[in-house]
Order: sequence, then C-alpha cells, then structure tokens
Amino acid sequence: MARRKVKQQVDNKKLIIEAFNEMAREKSIDRDLLQGIVEETLSAMVRKKYGLESNFDIIVNMEKGDIEIYLMREIVEEVENAELQISAEEYTEKTGEAPVIGDEYIEEITLENIADSFGRRLIAQAIQNLNQRIRDVEKDNIYEEYAKRVGEIIIGEIYQVRPNNVLVMHNKVEMRLPREEQIPTERLKKNQQVKAILKEVRRSGGATGLPDLILSRADDSYMARLFEQEIPEIYDGIIEIRAIAREPGERAKVAVTSFDERVDPVGACVGMKGIRIHSIVRELGNENIDIIEYTEDPRLFIARALSPAKVRDVQISQDGHQATVIVPDDQVSLAIGKQGQNVRLASKLTGYSLSLVKEGAEDIELIEFRDEIGRDVFDQLIQAGVDTAREFLEAEPAMLLAIAPKEKIVRIRTVMLEEFEERENQDYLVALDEAATAAELGEEAVEVAEDIAESYAEDTPEVYEPSEEEAPSDTEVVSEDGDEQAAE
Repeated sequence: MARRKVKQQVDNKKLIIEAFNEMAREKSIDRDLLQGIVEETLSAMVRKKYGLESNFDIIVNMEKGDIEIYLMREIVEEVENAELQISAEEYTEKTGEAPVIGDEYIEEITLENIADSFGRRLIAQAIQNLNQRIRDVEKDNIYEEYAKRVGEIIIGEIYQVRPNNVLVMHNKVEMRLPREEQIPTERLKKNQQVKAILKEVRRSGGATGLPDLILSRADDSYMARLFEQEIPEIYDGIIEIRAIAREPGERAKVAVTSFDERVDPVGACVGMKGIRIHSIVRELGNENIDIIEYTEDPRLFIARALSPAKVRDVQISQDGHQATVIVPDDQVSLAIGKQGQNVRLASKLTGYSLSLVKEGAEDIELIEFRDEIGRDVFDQLIQAGVDTAREFLEAEPAMLLAIAPKEKIVRIRTVMLEEFEERENQDYLVALDEAATAAELGEEAVEVAEDIAESYAEDTPEVYEPSEEEAPSDTEVVSEDGDEQAAE
C-alpha cells in the first residue's frame, strides 16, 4: 500500500513537470515567469481560504514537480483571529499530539492533501485564474514579439478562407490577411503557403482577445521588401527605392537611384534577361512593373514616369503641385494607358497632378477631367468621339444634351475654361439654352406647333385672284405713304 502511494506521488510529479514544460514551450513563456504565476495563483487561493492576514509560505519547484504550501498559525486556548491562530483542540485533532500553548503550528499542504484542504471548487477557480494569467502573458509575449517585426515578410500557411479575411498560421500564431490587403487578381486557398508583409500589430482583436496581426500583399512596402530580397544592391544600400506607385495585381512603377555611378539602378533591378524582376512579378500575381531611374529634376522625372510614352515637354505650375505634359499625337494613348492607368501611376509616383496636352494644340485630354465629368458621362463622351477638352467646348449643344443635363454641361465648361484661363462664350450659352428648351418640348411641342399651323391655315380667308381677262389694264398701287400711283 505504501509503495503504491509513493508510486502515485512520483507519477503526479512527472505529470506536473511535463505540464510545466509543455506550457512553457507551447505558450513561449519563460519558466521562471511561469513559476511566479503559479506561486501568485496559489497565494490568492490560500488567502481566499484562510484570510488576507494568513501567514504562509509557498514552494514551487518546476524541476522536481513539487508544490508545497506551509501555513503557520499560533496555538491558543481560544481563537481570537482565525487567520493567524488555531485552537488547541483543533491542533490535537489534526496532529494527535498534546498542544503547547504559544507554539507555532506549521501545517503542510501538498498535492496529496490539497483537495481536502481547499476543496474542489476553490481549486477549480485557482486553475481558471492560472489559465487566465497564462493567456494574458501569452498575449503580451505575442504582441511584444511581433510588434518588433512590423515591416518584415512573413511566410505562413492558410488555414481558413473567409469572405473578408484569410487566416494565416505562423509559428502557431494566428494572423489576418484582410480582403483590402490582398491582390485582387489572385485566389488564395486553404493549406496554401502565402508570403506577405506584417503591416500592423494591434494590441487586441476578435473574440480571443489575442493581438490582431495584420498582413498585406497589396501595400507598397511589401513590394519594397521583395526588391530587397531579390536585389543585393538594394539590400546592401547601393541602390535605393525612392518611390513606389501600385495598382496591385495589375501594374506598378518603381523609382530607383544609385549611390554608385558604376551601378546602373534600372539594369541592376531588372537583372540579366529580366531574371530578377521576373521573380518579383510572379510573386505579385504577374503584376507588370516599370523600373524608372529617379532624378531630382522634376521635369525629367515626370517624363520618365510616363514611360513607355515619349513626351515633348513638361511645364511645372507656379504652385509646384501641377504639371502640363506636351505629348506627341501618336504617344497620347501610351501616356494615358489603359483606363488612364499609366498617367494615374505616374502622377502618384511623382507627386504631381499631371495634365496631358497634345503637341501642336493647346488642348487637354478629356481623361484629366474625369472626376468632374463623372465616369458614366465620360464613357459616353468618349464613345461619341469627344476625346479632349477643346472638343467638348466646341461640341454641338444638342449632342451634349443627349448625354448630360444642361447644368452639368455648364459646370464642366466652367472647369475647363478655368484651366485654359478663358472666359465663357455667351453665344454658346444662349445656343445651349435654346437647345435645352427645344429638347424639353420634345414631340409634344412639335405636335402643338403643327396644330397651331393647321388652325391658322383654316382661319385664313381665301384671296381672290382675277384672271388675265378680268384684270384691268391699269392697276392702282398704293404706296406706303398712301399716294396712289399708276402702274404702266
């Protein structure tokens, strides 16, 4: 019987040691810190059972699996303070020995008798508190570890795909790849390895209360990190990325500069036969990337940013925020790009609001006014053959009214004329009003006009015209002044 009891104690200690080790390993908690948490939890349990003033010691040995509690109380005839005293009668019941009044009684509570001393309910509460403390430490550890890693590339495994988030597991820590941080053209699947940048770490998020670790594949910084990984000259600081403009999954422009005159920044980024840039393109879902050499000259930088289009001239406005770009007629479509993508990225890359003007004509492409025009009206104007601001200003009022209301047409004209620093043509506004009025009347107005014409014809008396035989040889003609004159 004694051997069985000793064996049970040994087994319990082994279980405790294994539990401590697993907890420290799984939760990434320092063993000394974990030991302190266990001691604090047991101290709270003792105080709840024996009182806040109770005198006790707790020994936790994680190496040996020992947990011991020593409760010290004074032996007295009559108890006045139950937290610090024990009656002689209770002492005899517990020990079977004769009490010595005034002596200190040390009661040892071990794993074998802890349930009898505290009760299962109190122990369950202590375990719950212990788990909560460990979770709090785990949260702090995760936050502190990953807060230092913001901006790093993380490789994890997708374990759940949701409508608005993709959940990624990295070293048994859950991370989140929101829809807006994904590349729109790619479809991520469960169990797939995914690479992304750790964009943000929030202290708490979701029902678990664990830190919210946000990943991104669409952020400009992710592309910058990929360049650092694939291009040694960037990693070593010989080449620097000065600006990035992206429309994730479709196209991007990257401005680079070299601190070594012997190193071509564009060629180094592209690599032999494009091998360096192609690996980045594949990682980003075949996103087309234009590499541009940065320059402090804003005019030259803007011209390079609009590549592959070739421009004739760049004029910077006085406020330093806008630029007018003169483009040859055969380069306009290249400069604009598909749905305005090229000029939009160039504007973002350079920080200038760009206006494209055809060479040889003081004109501005209609796409520059798309925000003022609106997408639907813009598309209809393009279909109608109106490609520039001048063509809009000179278009027939009736044609424009078939696309947009008069008030909108006037607003668009005002914006365009301000851009050209010209005054409104009042004659055109009159013609626009007349065309709008006619359009409002429509078919009903035409029918009314026809009815009036018919009514007028019916009420008009017939005019008698004499024949040649009846007509006199001489006809009197009354002049405007009333005098009668004879006609020959």
